[in-house]
Amino acid sequence: MSPCTITRIAALGLAAAGLATAAAVVPATAAAKPPVYRSPIAFGAIQYDSPGRDDRSQRSLNAEWVTVTNSSRSAVNLKGWTLTDRSHHTYTFHNLRLAAHQAVRVHTGIGRDTGRDVYQDRRDYVWNNNGDTATLRDNHGHIAAARSWGRR
Repeated sequence: MSPCTITRIAALGLAAAGLATAAAVVPATAAAKPPVYRSPIAFGAIQYDSPGRDDRSQRSLNAEWVTVTNSSRSAVNLKGWTLTDRSHHTYTFHNLRLAAHQAVRVHTGIGRDTGRDVYQDRRDYVWNNNGDTATLRDNHGHIAAARSWGRR
């Protein structure tokens, strides 16, 4: 074989190796990026530190709350959606239809649910004052919103 032929064969071999490497890298890169779930439901204001003394009174417990807002132009039924903290305290929404551009406040304590306020019916605080994470999942388990504060 001539030196030119050997050079061409080597070049073809390197090109084929490069294509094989590129083909192997593309699926790995594509698989590394999960699809982004965008929800019109998000957190508004969060009052994780109830004002005054933490005395576990209903007044104090209900002064600890999370606001869930709907930024879309249509209503969303929150039935089966969950709100959790880092310690896995979970509140499951019942048949609550959140109108377009509306919000609902989720209180920790006991109370009577309305279209604007719902209650977890707990006798103890959920949100840690020094640091916690509120996570909202839809009825399929997708994270719609998450918000953290304080130390992790």
